[in-house]
Amino acid sequence: MKSIGDNCAVFGIVKDTDCVEDIYRGLDFLQHRGQQFCGIATYDGKRIYLITHYGQVGNTFTSHELETFKGNMGIGHVSLKDRQPMMWQGAVGEIAVAFSGNIINSEALLTEMKDRGEAFYHGLDIEIMSKLILQEKNVVTGISNLAQKINGSYSLVVLAEEGIYAARDVYGFRPLMLGEGSGTYVVSSESRAVQNMGISRLRDMRPGEIVFLTKKGFETKKQLKSPRRAHCAFEWAYTASMDSKIDGLYVQEARNNLGRSLAERDSQEGGLQADLVAPVPMSGIGHALGYHMKSGLPYQEVFLYNRYADRSYTQLIQEDRDRMAKKKLSVLRYAVRNQRIVLCDDSIVRGTQIRDKVRDLKNAGAKEVHVRIACPALMYPCDFGISTRTYKELLARKYLSEGNITTMDELKALEVWVSEKIGADSVCYNSLEAFVEALKIPKEDLCIKCWDGVLPLT
Repeated sequence: MKSIGDNCAVFGIVKDTDCVEDIYRGLDFLQHRGQQFCGIATYDGKRIYLITHYGQVGNTFTSHELETFKGNMGIGHVSLKDRQPMMWQGAVGEIAVAFSGNIINSEALLTEMKDRGEAFYHGLDIEIMSKLILQEKNVVTGISNLAQKINGSYSLVVLAEEGIYAARDVYGFRPLMLGEGSGTYVVSSESRAVQNMGISRLRDMRPGEIVFLTKKGFETKKQLKSPRRAHCAFEWAYTASMDSKIDGLYVQEARNNLGRSLAERDSQEGGLQADLVAPVPMSGIGHALGYHMKSGLPYQEVFLYNRYADRSYTQLIQEDRDRMAKKKLSVLRYAVRNQRIVLCDDSIVRGTQIRDKVRDLKNAGAKEVHVRIACPALMYPCDFGISTRTYKELLARKYLSEGNITTMDELKALEVWVSEKIGADSVCYNSLEAFVEALKIPKEDLCIKCWDGVLPLT
């Protein structure tokens, strides 16, 4: 299996006036989805203007650069993997393309296209996707053919002379939604980029839907057949921002429910003697609040979050993850001394960062640290995003080399083993059943492959 290195977001807008400042702001609100690269493309009626950077939107785009972008429609992208958008010329005219997702069969497609004489810069997923679109004389037909060619996930925006095309894969793995304001029409990976700009969230795009954005509004150009929905469940537990709403479910609500579920289990198993509940910022906050609301334990911050740090989980290599984790959080010693702490987080992947957090709290004087994890134990690599890359990175797989956790007794045995590995006084995960129940989305509408190993492709 190839290395998974993608986590990103797309944004597109059509309005009555110049739009570059709106794209800049929209990408800034989506920066949590990717911090390595960013890019903007606009169209002024004559040509496409495009600039990409290494780094974050707010740190790399200068006011002088933003002044060079002309036009009332454009797209943007933030990523961990590569520079997007990319600009092309073909039978459909001049276009710029950006997408969020991962192509599982990219190597096979790349070989097939090279054998036909296609040339590539680096063989990136965005190149493959763009060239597949450009094989047709019509953008809608080109996007439609992606569903036949690509195994994987994608939310896509295409800036063309006539408007912006937006598309979501037929399973709906990656989120994509529409927003509408006064003379303004937006497509975005998350609703926070829309609502924080004073624009109304309209709706989520349907899996397999191709929407065309112009000054006149939205038009569904085509609705491809969707075999099933397979929304990435990890979006609600970690990836998305807590102020977003994805496929009808508020992220905050989902995380509160997951925290409540953990507290309910502790209560059912005789209760946990503790003094306070605390999050690992930032993704653990919603889970900790849910645990607090259900258990009645006081909610207390025990880590100070460095607002200038990136997300450690989404760094591409382990050294960067460790470096960012150490930079990101510092212990609030006053809150920790002599306390029995319930520490909530979204997931345990490799176990190194949560082990360090437990050690830091105990070194600061905590009596006990009980770790509570919103997600089930991660057992399989992710094929559709950045969640995990290889089996050897998964702590739970070092305990159970094959198969799945199927009973509560097996889960409890794993938890005891993990608690020893990370130095915690106890560890509890949500079971897969409890996790799905907390989301209140039918199991058959979710991609939970990183927990049950089932690839949701028909």
